[in-house]
Amino acid sequence: MYRHICKTSLLALTGAAFLTVAAVQAAERVELERDGLTHIAHLEMASGKSLEDGVILMLHGTMAHGRMEIMESLQGLMAERGYNSLSINLSLGIDAREGMVDCAIDHVHRHEDALAELDMWMGWLNEQGAGRVALMAHSRGGAQMAWYAAEHKPQGVEHAVLIAPATADHAATARAYEERYGAPLARVYEQAAELMRMGQPDTLIEDIGFLYCEGANASAAAVASYYADNPDFDTPALLPGMDMQVLVIAGSEDATVADLPERMAELKGEAHIQYGVVDGAEHFFRDFFADDVADLAAEFIGW
Repeated sequence: MYRHICKTSLLALTGAAFLTVAAVQAAERVELERDGLTHIAHLEMASGKSLEDGVILMLHGTMAHGRMEIMESLQGLMAERGYNSLSINLSLGIDAREGMVDCAIDHVHRHEDALAELDMWMGWLNEQGAGRVALMAHSRGGAQMAWYAAEHKPQGVEHAVLIAPATADHAATARAYEERYGAPLARVYEQAAELMRMGQPDTLIEDIGFLYCEGANASAAAVASYYADNPDFDTPALLPGMDMQVLVIAGSEDATVADLPERMAELKGEAHIQYGVVDGAEHFFRDFFADDVADLAAEFIGW
């Protein structure tokens, strides 16, 4: 059933009495070759566990990576709770990509590229004998994971944990773009759309605002993807189509997806959706707030 969970971090707790020590193996770097690129992920195994015990497939947010602070923290915390995890790096068109994306690259990646890469890693987990798989994703990765789950309906996946997943409001995106970059989004988007109509998706549009980057070079296909008015970018709209149990976790102080509580309230009738709020947490759930996320996730998955 849909329920609201409230979790408060104990930031005042300090000292050795509150430290936990777990025999967790260091994350192992995994490489896969696909479409001429080396794709990178990191597999972290809980002490005494095998792949047959299950794996959480994890996805990061916009232009980030699978070992950024929130992802690395959650891998370690979930391992302490007995859960294996595979945290992937979306390639974003870059060979053997690790670390945050450099704005100076030519951006040729698309939002929807994540679906094929998630399916690739899901296939790898199945080939390795993963007994079961759960999904976990943060921010834009939450929207991409929800789209993947709703469209691909991966076999045997029964649980998904979406942490501060992205919502989508095209009008709000256009306003924010013009405020940040001083140019109408419609002008840039129409340039990309025209190139797409001309059959030139790989042509670069130079010196534009693109995602978090000023003065970037991005392909017409990239601009047309990320700035499309596409309902499949909106996590709450995708949740009813996910054929699994879903837990959405929000931070009470999250200004990045500030409309998430309102949007989730619209889904109270959905029996397969749960909603949890971590009091005091912002978008990246730093410090003890990550422990709260791990507690909620472990209880929800329940392996």
